[in-house]
Amino acid sequence: MGEGSEEQIRRDLVRTVIKQPLYDMIAAARVNDAAARVNGAAAPRVIPVIIEANDDYYTGKTAAVTELTGLIKLTADADVLPIGSERNVYYKVSLPASRIAEVAEKDCRHAMEIQPPGEPLVRYLSIRRIWYDHPVNGLIDKSVSTVKVDAARRLFLADGKDIVWAVIDSGIDGAHGHFGTNKNLEVKLPLEHCDFSAAGGSSATALTDGLGHGTHVAGTIAGQFSGMNGIANRTRADEFGEIETFRESVSLIAGMAPACKLVSMKVLDDQGQGGISNIIAAIDKIQNINDFGRNMRIHGVNLSVGYEFDPVWFACGQSPVCVEVNRLVRSGVVVVVAAGNTGYGSLSSNQRPTGAGMMMTINDPGNAELAITVGSTHRESPHTYGVSYFSSKGPTGDGRIKPDLVAPGERILSCCAGPLAGGAVNVYVEDSGTSMAAPHVSGAIAAFLSIHREYIGNPEKVKELFLASATDLGREPYFQGRGLLDLMRAIQSV
Repeated sequence: MGEGSEEQIRRDLVRTVIKQPLYDMIAAARVNDAAARVNGAAAPRVIPVIIEANDDYYTGKTAAVTELTGLIKLTADADVLPIGSERNVYYKVSLPASRIAEVAEKDCRHAMEIQPPGEPLVRYLSIRRIWYDHPVNGLIDKSVSTVKVDAARRLFLADGKDIVWAVIDSGIDGAHGHFGTNKNLEVKLPLEHCDFSAAGGSSATALTDGLGHGTHVAGTIAGQFSGMNGIANRTRADEFGEIETFRESVSLIAGMAPACKLVSMKVLDDQGQGGISNIIAAIDKIQNINDFGRNMRIHGVNLSVGYEFDPVWFACGQSPVCVEVNRLVRSGVVVVVAAGNTGYGSLSSNQRPTGAGMMMTINDPGNAELAITVGSTHRESPHTYGVSYFSSKGPTGDGRIKPDLVAPGERILSCCAGPLAGGAVNVYVEDSGTSMAAPHVSGAIAAFLSIHREYIGNPEKVKELFLASATDLGREPYFQGRGLLDLMRAIQSV
């Protein structure tokens, strides 16, 4: 390998380690530093960054941390600080702009020196990524203001206290810091976390989530994080319309009902596999915990899982899972269900196939008559953008209006679990879908019940009230149902 090719490889590696937005920031800082020196001010700009250790380092993550810590100390005389527990792969440090690229280049040079022939070079880098440590204000993420949950919390102290919600999904990551502040997952018998996804499942395995879906849903319903070591994986469109991912610090984020207790009913395994029988078993467990409505211990259920309805199998709303959902509602439990993400497809025109919104695409168990079926809208500007293109649309196969409501379901920031978390305990990630919209409604209703306890055990009245208080977005009822969830209006309508 010639010197020229080594130099090119090193440059490519540096640009991989330092993503383009930070690289541009470094370049701009260098220009400003040069101008400042001309004007007699020599202090270089210092940029706060997050260092992601390479947990696939050839001698292990601990060795990678030791290597990068020494490298940064030697290059910039700066101390690297851990973000969160030692399991976390993220570390923080503030470096002069000119030193950031130098650190990455030295790490690349060292990797090339110790790399055995034929081995992947990336395993010998101690640093996987360097990210800009975005400054943030204390926040509850943006969708809470869209449905007026933040206002209800301030004015009415509607925080979900003494309400219990079951999450029928892929499990909940019990180690995530989001659920620690209010001890959302600490429940006492007869309440218990259950794993229906595999034989031998237990309370312990129900509080694991290799898929990440259930943890994201649960984090929108309840829990909160307040600290300096939260990491948010966000997305945005660049100047060419391409979606890019970036990371920023998070100091405060909360679910719709921060104090609500959560019960994990795990029905999907870590590959996202699981049968409808698992959901039915979970519903049966809830019925038994509640003594079939005689002792309400679980007040609501979130179902952001389901399947595409096919009338060849069952009459609409009459599948076994829909029947069980209706039975659960009649026993006194609020059941909130995602409408599904099959509202967009392809049609054949005379000229060519074309993408189009698809009606009659509500998924089961969203077809259940008594469920509150939720479609998706924009996170911040629902009046402008209306119903999400992917959100499943009504009517149901037998002509009923569904969904019942819409709530924010695009780029929703919530708890990250599974492979994307990388072992870190305070990581958040954006995701989209009606799976993200439904827990907004679940959490809002939990908050409502915590201050209007006379509605506990009367889910049909709760549904009627929330539908009547929804905000009309001016869209087709088979797209939006009764409109956008509005917690403040629901509370004030009583």
